[in-house]
Amino acid sequence: MELKHVTYRYNPLLERKEVYFEIDHSDTGSTPKREDVRELLAEHFGVEAERVVVRRIETLTGSLSARGEAHIYDSVETAFLVEPDYILKRNKLLAEEAGEG
Repeated sequence: MELKHVTYRYNPLLERKEVYFEIDHSDTGSTPKREDVRELLAEHFGVEAERVVVRRIETLTGSLSARGEAHIYDSVETAFLVEPDYILKRNKLLAEEAGEG
């Protein structure tokens, strides 16, 4: 898995970098997992993985590259204030609640 293209802009109001990326995943063949993308972006930007929130990843039909969007926050606390709970759960930053039954 290789990071091919990265663009970002800093949003001072929300204290985050808004990152748009493209990943070549021809070695695995399948869309990369959020955890793997978080680690890759954290390494690329030199930050802790807890501050990286992957919003979306999509592989174009017939291609071996995925495009996506992620936010890198200045602090974990800001991420918890700004991001919706379902996004935090997808990124395993918020514990899953036990289902009732």
